[in-house]
Parts: sequence; C-alpha cells; structure tokens
Amino acid sequence: MRFSDLLRVSIRQLVRHRRRYWGVMLAIALGTAGFITIITMGRDLKQNFNRDLELLGRATIVKIYFENRPTFQHQKFETATLEALRRMPGVRSASLTVNTHWSIINNKGIEYPFTLLGVDDAFWEVCGFSPQQGKVVSFENNNLRQRVAILGPGLAGTLFDRQDVVGSTLEIQRDLYTVTGVLKDVGLGDLRHFAFIPFTTAQDRIWPISQANRIYLRCLTWDDVDKVVPLIPQVIQASQYAPGLKVEVAWDQVKRVKSVAWWVELFIYSSIAATLVLGGVGIWVVMMAAVRSRTREIGLKKAMGAEDQAIMAQFLAEAVCLSFTASLAGSLMGLVIVEVTSWLIKSHPTQELFLFCVMIGLLVAVGLGVAAGLYPSLRASRMEVVSAIRYE
Repeated sequence: MRFSDLLRVSIRQLVRHRRRYWGVMLAIALGTAGFITIITMGRDLKQNFNRDLELLGRATIVKIYFENRPTFQHQKFETATLEALRRMPGVRSASLTVNTHWSIINNKGIEYPFTLLGVDDAFWEVCGFSPQQGKVVSFENNNLRQRVAILGPGLAGTLFDRQDVVGSTLEIQRDLYTVTGVLKDVGLGDLRHFAFIPFTTAQDRIWPISQANRIYLRCLTWDDVDKVVPLIPQVIQASQYAPGLKVEVAWDQVKRVKSVAWWVELFIYSSIAATLVLGGVGIWVVMMAAVRSRTREIGLKKAMGAEDQAIMAQFLAEAVCLSFTASLAGSLMGLVIVEVTSWLIKSHPTQELFLFCVMIGLLVAVGLGVAAGLYPSLRASRMEVVSAIRYE
C-alpha cells in the first residue's frame, strides 16, 4: 500500500470514528499546549515573577558595601563600577546610594531620629518599592537636584501623625523639602522609618554626608543569584581599589524560594507528563476497541490478499494520525495561550523558541502514537483469517 493511500485511509477512519477519539485527542492536545506554554513562556514568567520582590522576600537583591572600619570609612563606589555591575550577565539593574542618620522634631515637639537615604531613579526598580501615595524619586528629580522627599509609612505617621502627607514640607538642615510620596508598607521592613531624597541633592545639600558606599543590585531571577554573586568582587576590583568589600545576600530566602519553585515546576511538569501518558493509554484503549470492532474487516482483507505488514501499518498509521492531529490542535491552542500570556505580562518570547517547542511537541506525539498503537497493530496483523471472518 502506498503511503498516500495509507494516510488517506487513516484520516478517513479518524473522521468516521471521531466521537470515539474525542476524549483522547483532548487529553493529548491539552498536554501539548501545556508543554509549549511552560517551555516557551517559562523564563519570561520567571522574570516577571521576580519583579514582585514583596512576594519573594527580596531574595534576588544583593547588597554591596564596605565594612564599617576606620581604615575604610572613606571608601566609595565609582560610577564606572556601577556601570560595570549593570553590564554583568544575569543582572537586571543596580542602584548607587548614600546614607546618613538624621533627626527632626515632629509636630508634637519630640525629636525623632531617622535614616536619610539619597537614591537614584533605579533604586525603586531594584528594590521593588512603589508608592501608596504620590510618586517616587525620578530621573528628573536627580537631574535637576530638586528638594523632594519620599517617606516610609512609619516615618510619615510619626512626623505628621497622619498618612496623607503628600505636599507637606519637611525641614532638613535648614532646607525645606516637599514630600512627594509615601511608600507602600508591604516588604519595607526597617525602611518604613527611612526618608529618601534624590542622590544628587543629598551630595549637594546634606553635610556631613557619607560617601556613595552602598550598591543595591538586582538579579534577573533567583537562579542568577548563585552565578552573579561570586563574580561581583572581581568586577568591582577590576574597576577600582576595594578593600573591606562585603557582598550580602539573603541566602535563606533564596533557598526557600528555589525550593518552592522546584516543587511548583515538578508539579507542573508531572501534570503535563501525566496528561500525555493518559492520552497514550487512551490511544491504546481506543485502538484495541477499533481492532475488536473491525475483526471481520481484517479477516476479509487478509482473505483478499492483504499482508500482515499492511494490516499493521494501517492501524499504526491511524494511531499516529490520531496523536499527531491532537498535538497539532494542542500547538494551535498553545499559540493562543502564549499570545495571551505575553500580552498580560508585557513580554514576548522569541519565535524560534516557540517553533522549537512545537517541533518537540509534535515529535513526542508521534512517538506516543507509535508506542500506544504498536500492540493493537501487532494484534490486528496476527489474526487468523478464518477466525476473524467468523467473528461476531
């Protein structure tokens, strides 16, 4: 039998018995769609999940500073060092800060100490902070050296005895600063009682101000932390003299996040594998049923001269066509899911990766069809002619 005839007969049988194959095709299609979506969107989803550092406990943030020793008190990070860190593979962004301790008298006449932090516009993306009121320090604020301040919610409540403080003024070293925002409380920790002003303003107007001795670096994903951290001292020392350098990472949080992610991925991939296996079992069941229901047909074909190999090829081709068609439908379903997910997370994977996943899915489907249809095909090809014709 020619391949074109074999394919035509197989497709005709699938169409004729489509109600029998519907459940099996749906299982394989869902498994294929899930596989394509997870592989194609996996890294983009992971990167977007890492953006929400409030959920991750800031596990992807690396804190770089100099030890608080008299010998190293005047150490500072250079701008070239910051740019070198930002260019490292696996690094999303980095922020240079200056900090000092300050005190102010609140509206009840009580002196209240707090930490004043000078930050650049990248600080908020690195640390994952966002305002619950107003807005944070922007590039324009830094560029124009404006006197604006963003308060932690704890500090805002202490100084003004209320949360709606946007537009209020704050006196720091005889300069008046306009409060332009209050940060969200979730994930701030001790920073609830910090005040934030533009990096350039802190250098110009706050005295004495410490040197730019702290860098906050954010990795793309939790998997990149292990790769980036060992290289940080090398990159910094290649740019400047850096004695007393310390690199601080929340390793316990990283381990917990990785453990949770590993179990989630295991569950997802196990679900996909189980779906495909159930689809394979379904193919085996429906093909065995097809062999039984067409026993007399098989006997008549053999009586007319059909060889065992032709009978086997016919049923095997039907199983492969069933699996391949379901996988093709799953690929189209996966394309729709990928496009919708890309739109939701504002990110789009490469077309080459999607096509690669589709090819893998189709190859897996063909292998599944061959594996599941092999035994029913062998059974059909080994039937005795007389017994098959007399089968009721």
